[in-house]
Amino acid sequence: MNNTAPIGTTAPAVFGIGNPLIDVVIQAQDSDLAELVVDKGIMHLVDEERQQEILTHFGDAPRTYRPGGAAPNTLLALAGLGVPAAVCGKIGNDEFGQTYNEQVAAYGITSRLIMGNGATGSSVILVTPDGERTMNTHLGMCREFGAADLDEDLLRKSRYLYFTGYMWDTEVQKAGIRRAIDVARDAGVLVAFDLADPFAVERYRTDFLDLLRDDVDIVFANGTEAQILYGTNDAEEAARALGEHVRVAALKVGKEGSIVVQHEASTRAIRLTSVPGRPLNVIDTTGAGDMFAAGFLAALATERDVVSAARAAGWLAEAVIQQIGAQFTVEKIRELRAEMDTAIQAE
Repeated sequence: MNNTAPIGTTAPAVFGIGNPLIDVVIQAQDSDLAELVVDKGIMHLVDEERQQEILTHFGDAPRTYRPGGAAPNTLLALAGLGVPAAVCGKIGNDEFGQTYNEQVAAYGITSRLIMGNGATGSSVILVTPDGERTMNTHLGMCREFGAADLDEDLLRKSRYLYFTGYMWDTEVQKAGIRRAIDVARDAGVLVAFDLADPFAVERYRTDFLDLLRDDVDIVFANGTEAQILYGTNDAEEAARALGEHVRVAALKVGKEGSIVVQHEASTRAIRLTSVPGRPLNVIDTTGAGDMFAAGFLAALATERDVVSAARAAGWLAEAVIQQIGAQFTVEKIRELRAEMDTAIQAE
């Protein structure tokens, strides 16, 4: 994007909090999911024993290790796009934690990762031929992140606070997010929230509705998540419901693209704009939502309007589903930085 500020040396445009996870990506068949008795296309929280059982099932099958976690994926992409970003979360004092720190540093992000005494979180991601990803996540030290781990001074200097619904898994995590929201509100920092996953919405529906009503300025969701949240089977109805609660909503509707919802505070009008997607050969949907949020926030941070932000978001999400894995390499995201400007200007 059009931002040349040195990364890691200025106050972040986006201060994000999330679960830093090492992603273990494995190609799988639907028959593997059936044998393992896992529901396709969602995130399952598992213990270390269950995770090892899944890994054992695939034996010596090729696997890829990458820095992951939904919010960290978004924040690393932002840094690669030239938008100053900070990542906050908790990792373990182990080999995975060291690897994670090293890989994060390569993106030029401001790290506020705290190292605790325990296992770094990890996620075994099973990718089926249709591009769907089924996540089996052991959160490890991620679950211990709390208010005491928050760099409040840095958050106060930021423009956006970003977090996802995955941070609602423990009381200490929730307390950390609630404190971050209080700090952001006090400092005039805009709050951006990603519903994250249908699994999370089903479990925490009441909490999420309260957040949207009271604390959130920008929300990201896909059609399924929004429909669960509002108890409807109609994506447009869910989009309008989101617009009643927040200033801006970006609703992802799969191959059709996205719907941008704007709530005009002065008139109370809710405006919906459809942003079409492109027909593509999907290889792996892992990280599509994370990159959508990255593209959207990157555009906002560089003074784009919300419709242009949705175009940037869709373009980046479309780029990631044409590769295996939820994150671009450092080299690739820097290449995409220049291409994104050209792509959204041409639309």
